[in-house]
Amino acid sequence: MSMIEDILSQMQGAPMQQVASQLGVDPAQAQQAVGAALPMIVGALGQNASQPGGAEVLAGVLGANHGDAAGGGLGGLLGSVLGSVTGQQAATPATDGGGILGHIFGGQEQQASNQVGQATGLGGDQAQTLMKIMAPIVMAYLAQRMFSHPDSNNAQSVSDVLQQEQAHTESGGGMLGQVLGSLGGNAGGLGGLLGSVLGGRS
Repeated sequence: MSMIEDILSQMQGAPMQQVASQLGVDPAQAQQAVGAALPMIVGALGQNASQPGGAEVLAGVLGANHGDAAGGGLGGLLGSVLGSVTGQQAATPATDGGGILGHIFGGQEQQASNQVGQATGLGGDQAQTLMKIMAPIVMAYLAQRMFSHPDSNNAQSVSDVLQQEQAHTESGGGMLGQVLGSLGGNAGGLGGLLGSVLGGRS
């Protein structure tokens, strides 16, 4: 099972209903929208990781910000993410979807959200909210995969997972190819994220 398929399967039932409620759509449309957002986020992460030193930076971000979130299961994390999206809870580095998207997409997150909206019929605000919900979930999932093999090279294991997913997502072309192509070298914004993490811990 691919990473995207695994995340989708874990979101069936109550989690998907929560997302649908937050977006104001029915669960079927939410499912379609999540299925469009995930490849976009994973593909951009894969492009980040393929840059020189990118996998090492991403592994550092996952370890610093998302290690705790990785162990709590999708349900608990989704509740925290939704709380931060609605302003009912203070955002943390693990749940700040907007901040994560900014670093992943290097300032092109609005374009990515627009493409998801066009593909799924979501309005601009709905698509942006969905991306903010899914970005922390993808990061926590990657952290979980990374920490499930503690003896392996973290950067290599993250890179391997993303390369496999990128092969799947890029084979679809279409909107994903357009957005990732426009990112070019600008997708390497995770270095700034890691710098802010390490700066905050010093």
